[in-house]
Amino acid sequence: MTDLFENKVLCKNCNRVMNRGYTIKDGCKLRFLQCPKCNNRIYHPLDLREYEEFCRIRNKEWEVKLRLVGNSFCVSIPKEIIEFEEQFQREINNIIRMTLEEPTKLSLFLSKRKINKQSKRG
Repeated sequence: MTDLFENKVLCKNCNRVMNRGYTIKDGCKLRFLQCPKCNNRIYHPLDLREYEEFCRIRNKEWEVKLRLVGNSFCVSIPKEIIEFEEQFQREINNIIRMTLEEPTKLSLFLSKRKINKQSKRG
């Protein structure tokens, strides 16, 4: 099935061909069509739905258990987070990246995205 955004779309206000573009909002890529004359924007509905789902999950807080497994500790990641990140579902047996950003802040990176190293504090 072809995507509507792969075709030429005319602006309803100006009747001009809209240009394709994208923006990154909170780490999510949102594709859009924009009129070069009146700047009217139409966002891709699937991208908007994914962004709304991300916002719903991001604003949610989970209480998870910390368990001792051998010589390591284990924290279970809620299923909603794993289901949202489809790429991670395909790579479920791969190692994820983790950093200790502050004494009470631990970050897990589910994708292969590079971790931004902060400058060392004196």
